[in-house]
Amino acid sequence: MSLRILLVDDHAVVRQGVRQLLLDRRVAREVSEAETGANALAAIGKQVYDVILLDISLPDTNGVEVLKRIKRKAPRMPVLMFSMYREDQYAVRALKAGAAGYLSKTVDAAQMISAIQQVAAGRKYVSPAMAEALADYVSFEGEQLPHEKLSDREYQTLCMLASGKRLTDIAEALSLSVKTVSVYRTRLLEKMKLSNNAELTFYVMSNRLIDLNPAMTG
Repeated sequence: MSLRILLVDDHAVVRQGVRQLLLDRRVAREVSEAETGANALAAIGKQVYDVILLDISLPDTNGVEVLKRIKRKAPRMPVLMFSMYREDQYAVRALKAGAAGYLSKTVDAAQMISAIQQVAAGRKYVSPAMAEALADYVSFEGEQLPHEKLSDREYQTLCMLASGKRLTDIAEALSLSVKTVSVYRTRLLEKMKLSNNAELTFYVMSNRLIDLNPAMTG
């Protein structure tokens, strides 16, 4: 199987490495690159791809929002999310938004190739960690946890605040104004019925929404 793939990631070194791997292993006959969500949407307007590899953290918008827009424009084009965020942080959100799977950047080459081939063949890719996250989600029988009521941007802000980032750091990382990030913080505290950052951090840690070791970007 030789595929036409679109790789969406804001890190040039990641794109170059993945592109070379897929071409060398003859998984892909063509690997196009996009570094922003806008670039990705423009690319799918001009070309049909067998698989889109899409990062969560992009300089202009959240990857899950890009996924939703892709599915509106090209509903049959399979999208495999590709991120440093752990599966239990974003996998359920991504699958609900139409992703064919969720792939951690920590996987080895064989796992990546297998995931790409699965979604290109029309199947879903579910890793053991993602399966556990999905099992936890359905075990609540439809009852939403407080953090599941948040928008994707609010959820991203929640995780970054809990990891110790200041509003200015978050604004820079998400390419937003400090005022906008402050609004997200206010909204998420209201939705989750929390009073301050200490309660927010305790909630995030109690629900294991972040891993304190890996960087929160990627």
